[in-house]
Order: sequence, then C-alpha cells, then structure tokens
Amino acid sequence: MKKMNSLDWIVFVLLIIGGINWGLVGLFSFDLVEAIFGAIPVLLRIVYVLVGISALYAIYHLMNK
Repeated sequence: MKKMNSLDWIVFVLLIIGGINWGLVGLFSFDLVEAIFGAIPVLLRIVYVLVGISALYAIYHLMNK
C-alpha cells in the first residue's frame, strides 16, 4: 500500500469535512460550513470549491491506481 503524501491527507480531510457537512444538511438541514464561515462569503465559497476539487482529485487518483 502506498503511503499518503501531504496532498493526499489534505484531500482526505476535505472529503471528510464535505461528507459530514452533506450528512448534516440531509439529516437536519444544517450546513456546518455555512455556520462556521457564513459571515465571510468568499471563504465559504473557497471551502466548497476545495471540497469539490478534492473529490475530483480522489476520483482521478482512484482511477489511475
């Protein structure tokens, strides 16, 4: 099994954050990311974009194993 580098860990953490956030949205209609960063819309958007890019990276990484 290949060791995870720094980028892999960042992607892993962002995917966990995204998964937990979507679970909370689905179960309770509560957006944790918005609750934390909602006062700074630019930061909120950056977090969402980073989670999305992380998902694309994970798909690419899994397809090229």
